[in-house]
Amino acid sequence: MDFDCRIVFSDIDGTFLDSRHQVQPGTVFAAQWLADRGIPVVLVSARMPAAIRPVLTAAGIKAPVISYSGALVLDMAGQPLYSHTMEREDALHILSQLRQRWPRVVVNYYAEDVWYVQDDQVPEVRREEKITAVKAVIAEFSVLLSQGCLPHKLLCMGEPPAVAEMEKVLQAEFPELTVVRSSPILLEIMAAGISKAVGIGVLLETLSLPAADALAFGDNYNDLEMLACVGMGVAMGNAPAAVKAASAAVTAGNDGEGIAAFLKKLFPAMEPFR
Repeated sequence: MDFDCRIVFSDIDGTFLDSRHQVQPGTVFAAQWLADRGIPVVLVSARMPAAIRPVLTAAGIKAPVISYSGALVLDMAGQPLYSHTMEREDALHILSQLRQRWPRVVVNYYAEDVWYVQDDQVPEVRREEKITAVKAVIAEFSVLLSQGCLPHKLLCMGEPPAVAEMEKVLQAEFPELTVVRSSPILLEIMAAGISKAVGIGVLLETLSLPAADALAFGDNYNDLEMLACVGMGVAMGNAPAAVKAASAAVTAGNDGEGIAAFLKKLFPAMEPFR
């Protein structure tokens, strides 16, 4: 495969992690092999920084972090390179609409590196705490906004039909915001113009690397812009058909060590990895 890869970007859930939310051995080996040769492996996620760091630790690598789907970019020392929050009035308006129209949907509020909820005992929050190893903080969202604590992201958790409906309705009614599904049960809401591609652009400029030499892996709709903005965008085998069709290549699924499988083709010297 003729591709000059100088940096690798990867989504986390459904991509870098398997369906048990673990980093598989082949992925660990591949990430460390690249890092040892000066090729950074950067995790790009809708997750908060505190939920990304354990994944880096599990993989045994150090790298910058692109969080909240590009709304917050941190360097290797954890210092911000880019930070873009929602406007107060936009957040107030959409929170009001969410409460009125979808009262059963669980809304989460992320600002800087803190995750706020209004009830930490609901099953959706308990599940997310288990997956991310981060504890939610109880707070009233209107109070946070009045104190100037603006969200980098709002996350809605609900049943697939409700999430699909919310995405369609909110995209039409709030063109000033970024509204996108990150899974069938999760809807991400951020400031206008936010995408993983934006975060990647910030980091590439900081590192003085061209997008043409960047490789990216993703598995869902919120990865589409990321996969399109690099020299080689690779969809996981577990990605929806539309994501696969929009990608330059498709690899095995996240339970089949798809990242390692593709990287072994790109870097034959990586064999053997066990």
